Amino acid sequence: MAFGCKDCELGVVKMAWTKSWKASVKPRKQRAYVYEAPLHVRGAFMSCHLSTELRKKHGTRSMRLRKGDKVKVMRGQFKNKAGAVDRVDITRKKVYVVGVEIIKKDGGKFMYGLSPSNLIITELYQDRRRIRK
Repeated sequence: MAFGCKDCELGVVKMAWTKSWKASVKPRKQRAYVYEAPLHVRGAFMSCHLSTELRKKHGTRSMRLRKGDKVKVMRGQFKNKAGAVDRVDITRKKVYVVGVEIIKKDGGKFMYGLSPSNLIITELYQDRRRIRK
């Protein structure tokens, strides 16, 4: 039993989530950090790259995704499809886009969840709560 840690002996990484945690080389600890993060921090993981025009306009490389943003799929089976964000699922880290759906064998359709890293924002949904200078 190293360092008096019973969980370490069992091979379980159990850390209390903290904002001051910087980084680890171990992928297992990195995954644990993401998995145990509270929802307000998980929302920050849902950021996405901006198109070149929006980068110049807003002076930033990426921005948090919101419902109503227009995005383009850059990777995967739905590459080059564009549509508006229908839903952002913070707990599953998935984004659901209008027009990106899979057809089931019985003919029904369901929306396919995409990772924000595979998307690019082409147009921002503007409302009074989201004001960028």
